[in-house]
Amino acid sequence: MSIAGQVTSLLAPLADAAQAARMSAYMRDQFAFHGIPTPARRAALKPLVTSLKGADAGVLLDAAAALWRAPQRECQYAAIDLLAAHVKRFDDAHIDALFALARQAAWWDTVDALAVLVGTVVRADKFLRQPRMDAAVRHADLWTRRIAMLHQLGWRADTDRARLFGYAGQLAHEEDFFIRKAIGWGLRDYAHHDPEAVRAFLLENDASLSPLTRREAAKHLNMQ
Repeated sequence: MSIAGQVTSLLAPLADAAQAARMSAYMRDQFAFHGIPTPARRAALKPLVTSLKGADAGVLLDAAAALWRAPQRECQYAAIDLLAAHVKRFDDAHIDALFALARQAAWWDTVDALAVLVGTVVRADKFLRQPRMDAAVRHADLWTRRIAMLHQLGWRADTDRARLFGYAGQLAHEEDFFIRKAIGWGLRDYAHHDPEAVRAFLLENDASLSPLTRREAAKHLNMQ
């Protein structure tokens, strides 16, 4: 049985119709759900995920693509868990495939999880891979742009500050909620490491940033 087939066969018995309805409603009824909480899903799949240690990156990505075609949202979450557990298998050659997943059945839940994966892959060789984000931040797809804005989350001292602020400036004119939120989130995250730099950026760019972005970015800053 394929990896995707094994995942779906492990998840199906855990389905809970009442919980599925609540989970779907939370996601604005855009996706069907089995109704499986995250801890239960991960516990059920842990032996399978562990058994794939050393698997070829292409095999893992093929499994993720197959799971993305499954109707229940937990299958996409399982695909992300699978990729995250073996993220060291991925390199520059696999970034496009991760972006391709992000653009399918796209919403903030899967996109933000994939942003962490992309960021992990990029951080492993910033000199080679980070220029790929320069193209992503100009991509026609808003979710690709969101990943570019968020890919440095948690990097702290490793953050390329010029790129962080540069991307924020490039995207500041956009009216989409998810882009404006991402700019604020990226800035707020970096503010934990360098609050003065973020404060200065917000003051300098006050006129071009949306109120949502400014609120998100300044959430833990004293802007008096």
